[in-house]
Amino acid sequence: MNNKQLNETSKFLSYILRHEPHTIGLQLDAEGWADINSLITGAAKEGRVLDQAIIQTVVNSSDKKRFTLSDDGQRIRAAQGHSAPDVNLQHIEKEPPEFLYHGTATRFLESILQQGLIAGSRHHVHLSQETLTAIAVGQRYGKPVVLKIESLRMYQQGFKFFQAENSVWLTEAVPVNFISKQNQLPDSSLDKNTSTAST
Repeated sequence: MNNKQLNETSKFLSYILRHEPHTIGLQLDAEGWADINSLITGAAKEGRVLDQAIIQTVVNSSDKKRFTLSDDGQRIRAAQGHSAPDVNLQHIEKEPPEFLYHGTATRFLESILQQGLIAGSRHHVHLSQETLTAIAVGQRYGKPVVLKIESLRMYQQGFKFFQAENSVWLTEAVPVNFISKQNQLPDSSLDKNTSTAST
C-alpha cells in the first residue's frame, strides 16, 4: 500500500468511524467500537477493499494514533472526533497543563475571538500540547493561526478536560476570555509538512 492509498484509507475510516457509519450499514456501540468483519463487509459494498492486514497497517502507521484496536483484534474505533449521536466515549477527566493550543485558519480568527471555541458537529473541542501539532491542523484549512488556551485556569474554574487515547485534549467549549493568539511560533514551523494530520 503506497502513501496515497494509506492516506485515502485512513480518511475513509475516520469518516465512517467518527461520523457516518450508517452509510455502509455499520453499527457502532456506545463507546464507538465497530466489528471489523462488519466494517470490511460494509466497505466492500461501496467498492472499497479492506481486510485485516490493511486495517492493521493503517492503525500502525497513524502518527496521531487516530484508531484503536480491541485487545482481541476484532473491533476498531476512532480515538476521538465523533459526531455520531449514539457514541459517547467515556474519557477520564484529567487536569490539563497550564496551556494548550488550538490550530485553525486565519479566516476563522475573528469569529473565534468573538464567540470562543465551540465543538460544532463534534462532541468536543480538540486541543494539543504542542504548537507544531496545532499548526499542522490549522494548515488543513488555510493560512494557519495558533490559539493559546489558558487550560489550567479553565479547569480551576470548573471546566472539564479529558485526554483521548492518542493524547489529544478535549473540552466542551472554550470561552473567549481564555483564548489568546499565539504570536511566536517555532522557527521554520510553517515549513513542516502537514503529514501531522487532523485531530
